[in-house]
Amino acid sequence: MQVQRAGRQVRKIALSGVLLGLVAACQTPPPPPADPEQALIAKGRELFFNETFAGNGRTCGSCHREEANFSIDPAFIATLPPDDPLFVAEFNPDLKANFENPRLMREFGLILENLDGFDDLPNKFVMRGVPHVLGLRNSVASPQGPRTGWSGDGAPGDGSLRSFATGAVIQHFTKTLNRVAGVDFRLPTDEELDALEAFQLSLGRQEDLVLPLPLKGTVAKRGQEIFLDNNLGKCNLCHQNAGANANFGAGSLGNANFDTGVENLPDQPARLTGEKVPHDDGFGRPGDGTFNTPPLVEAADSGPFFHNNAIETIEGAVGFYDGESFNNSPAGQLLAAADPEGNGIELDGTQIVEIAAFLRVINALENIRQSTTLLTQSLDKKVADTTRAPELINRARPEIRDAAQVLAGAGLHPQAVAHLETAAKAARKAAKRWFGRRDLTERALQELQKARAELIETLAMPERKG
Repeated sequence: MQVQRAGRQVRKIALSGVLLGLVAACQTPPPPPADPEQALIAKGRELFFNETFAGNGRTCGSCHREEANFSIDPAFIATLPPDDPLFVAEFNPDLKANFENPRLMREFGLILENLDGFDDLPNKFVMRGVPHVLGLRNSVASPQGPRTGWSGDGAPGDGSLRSFATGAVIQHFTKTLNRVAGVDFRLPTDEELDALEAFQLSLGRQEDLVLPLPLKGTVAKRGQEIFLDNNLGKCNLCHQNAGANANFGAGSLGNANFDTGVENLPDQPARLTGEKVPHDDGFGRPGDGTFNTPPLVEAADSGPFFHNNAIETIEGAVGFYDGESFNNSPAGQLLAAADPEGNGIELDGTQIVEIAAFLRVINALENIRQSTTLLTQSLDKKVADTTRAPELINRARPEIRDAAQVLAGAGLHPQAVAHLETAAKAARKAAKRWFGRRDLTERALQELQKARAELIETLAMPERKG
């Protein structure tokens, strides 16, 4: 009997060991340690879109809308409800005067800025559009220091992205015009500034293009040639590789400031209304009339254009450089002085359209790159069955839409537009479904690759994970 009991006990111990082994084998392995940089970016994203800093309800995302290319325009503004924090000047009595101009905001997408200080609010202000914050990693640095905002001084202190965030809270988040920290808002902490900076630097392209690209379209291909011709278009001198950095004369100037004469444009739309729109003196206090160079890869779908939203279309923006306001400006005269024949920029109507077509195509290619990356991430095994997958797909959808609209807006590459529209439909369905989501996402990716193949000779696409 004792032998039998001992035998049963041994079998129980053995069986328990097997069961414990099976349980251990079935347990989910511990997740890999979080990437500190990605965790910081995620924190910055949360702050950017949700943190009001104890102010009037606005967030960074109130003006820099993700679904509008981290900018905002009148068409998008018209879709917002009356109680959106963007319109706080319309329903907060303490901000009714000298905080915003609701008419110019709604009609032209202009935001009031007190870049020269808050000591004379009725008179000391400028009206500016909202610059997108894409590709900042490639468009902020200069030998003279960081260039943020339209004039390169869109922040107090050192002009960095961290200072830009602090300045935005003081300017745009305040509950009253007293702008007292700790009462009207709270200032971001150092940790929050680190996170906001990391998030903004993660947006869009992480490196500039290398031109020329092997484009397929006849008109866009010719536009690229003119863009790169330093004796004709001269665009590449100030927008090297269609980015934000200048390269002429003494060599690379980084993100440089120029007086291009935009403030001298006749019939500026905002001023035609009769509303008070003071002269914008650009960089410095007082300003020197210069504004920093924006990147062009993201330009075609982020209009209106220039710091004052004076021109609506990308064709109009290119055409500006053929006009008197530019060619009589200090920047225009600088180009003329460097030209063997003493010419500034002289373009014909077809050449303006061709350069704009080139900018539309590289914008669409960037939209396709971003949406492909997001959709590919949604297929990763770690996120495919989580709520993050639909989020990534929904973030890809505006990029697909923009690519189609940018091309269709000038009648470019209709076959690519058809593929993009099919991709958009597949992505919309994928965002709403669990069953069949992977197949629909794969379909969208295939259509994006077909669209891209219509625009450019085949180049490597981002690797798919999972």
